[in-house]
Amino acid sequence: MIRKMLLASLLAVAGMPAAAQTAPAYRDRLPQDEVIYFVLPDRFANADPANDRGGLTGDRLVTGFDPTAKGFYHGGDLQGLIGRLDYIQGLGATALWVGPIFKNKPVQGAKGSESAGYHGYWITDFTSVDPHLGSAADFKALVDAAHARGMKVYMDIIVNHTADVIKYRECVPDQYCVYRSLGDYPYQRRGGVTGAAINSGFAGHNDGSAANFAKLTDPTYAFTPYLPKGEERAKTPAWLNDVTLYHNRGDSTFSGESSTLGDFSGLDDLMTENPRVVAGMIDIFGGWIDRFGVDGFRIDTAQHVNPEFWQVFVPAMRARAAAKGIPNFHIFGEIATGDMDPARLATHTRVDGLPAVLDFAFQRALVDTVGGGAGTDELRRLFFADPLYEGGAAGAMQLPTFLGNHDAGRFAMFVKRGFPKASDAELLSRVILGHAMLLTLRGVPTIYSGDEQGFVGKGGDQDSREDMFASHVASYNDNRLLGTAKTTATDSYDTAHPLYRAIATLAKLRAELPALRRGKQMLRAYGDKPGLFAVSRFDPDTGREVLLAFNTSTAPVSAKVLVETRSTDFTARHGVCAPKATAPGSLSVTVPPLDYVICTAQ
Repeated sequence: MIRKMLLASLLAVAGMPAAAQTAPAYRDRLPQDEVIYFVLPDRFANADPANDRGGLTGDRLVTGFDPTAKGFYHGGDLQGLIGRLDYIQGLGATALWVGPIFKNKPVQGAKGSESAGYHGYWITDFTSVDPHLGSAADFKALVDAAHARGMKVYMDIIVNHTADVIKYRECVPDQYCVYRSLGDYPYQRRGGVTGAAINSGFAGHNDGSAANFAKLTDPTYAFTPYLPKGEERAKTPAWLNDVTLYHNRGDSTFSGESSTLGDFSGLDDLMTENPRVVAGMIDIFGGWIDRFGVDGFRIDTAQHVNPEFWQVFVPAMRARAAAKGIPNFHIFGEIATGDMDPARLATHTRVDGLPAVLDFAFQRALVDTVGGGAGTDELRRLFFADPLYEGGAAGAMQLPTFLGNHDAGRFAMFVKRGFPKASDAELLSRVILGHAMLLTLRGVPTIYSGDEQGFVGKGGDQDSREDMFASHVASYNDNRLLGTAKTTATDSYDTAHPLYRAIATLAKLRAELPALRRGKQMLRAYGDKPGLFAVSRFDPDTGREVLLAFNTSTAPVSAKVLVETRSTDFTARHGVCAPKATAPGSLSVTVPPLDYVICTAQ
């Protein structure tokens, strides 16, 4: 009941006068119309060296700044991002996903293993821009500059956790702290089942009512949490400094109940079941919509938050956006998995109510097929599961698809691991083929900055977050890039790079053909070995067919592929297409090794 009342009050704001204003044209685009470009601002462009240390004085353990170390701030900022919008838009990107810009704890970690919050995921102030990146005025200037170009801006947000501030008396600070379960450490006993009675009447976190959580006053059920001296008011808004609003059960094992109740690598895990936290987070992120008119949210660690939170938060954010005149506000959650498991992803759209999730299954399937030896029937299994998502196959079209990311590694790195003896030419062909699939198959193509410059990386998070501006990190600069003889020791904004040009060409074609953005996708050909994979996509207004045929093998493939009987004459948009159907409902295609053809029916 409490959640329903809260949601009703939030939805009421949707009737505010701003909604009646005439929306600019970019507001009319659906989520699947976009090509997303993802950047970590610290690693993209440095326009203002004066903010490199975030206004702090001291060594790198105070300021977080050390451009020679991969785990510290390097100086990139929001003004630098503004100055490179031409480059991003030239690639064909229409939406900018900006890594978290909130004020972070500059440095944290055990002595000798410290690193900085350059990535943005260690938030202390959810209401302010990190001074290392600039100011609120700089973020507004970025959003306004993108909007003036017809580009959207998606914010990367976190509700699961804050920076690591809370410590436990029973654990060594900044060291792994073993998770303590609900069964062994119930809420109504201090320090275990034999401890003193506390929190009388608290029915557990599954009862999300304010009345129930009013009974949770003592946080010592599992550990004895405390705020270190000098950090009692480290977080903003002030309510985030209340230790009773956190789970305080130790480090997550990322399985079982600890997945939602445990600390993510030591980060303070918010009790998102508590209505005070729900209301607080709605107020925080609704405020960013109100102040800056952003176009969507990417939600970090979404799978580690209880579904009931999202069931209230998502409608509230959509209502807030609608009131601001943003009808197609895109929300997509990170459900990180290394498996080709669309059912797991789809569950979070069905149960949690997330409108979309990052398509980790797509990424896995392309790594296995283009970057490995799997048959193209794995791609068939991927897309055959599309009806599982909320909204069915139409809902699946809103999933942001990607090839690699800033956590696990870049696509080129996966391809290189899959084919360690391949020539540079073969590796480049495979990476281009992967991007052809990314930009033409269903979903919202998402490009990680640096991929278009042939960045390869070495896997893992810090080794996959290279600088786009001239880097001083030795372990970045010794990387061998694809498609170029240069290294990351000099600026990497080359619009003539073969990957940049290939992506830009594909993005232009995608913008031209509605079938590649909004069109229904139909499987046409696949096999249990590397080779042909083909689909048809259809213009949602005219029904015009576009045949896409990809070859994941190192030998040419020829086949007769099923098409619609009304599709009789074809034009090649990439590669060579037979001008006419071989027979009603059949088109002969020949696809060179590690290449693709795009044939549009007339």
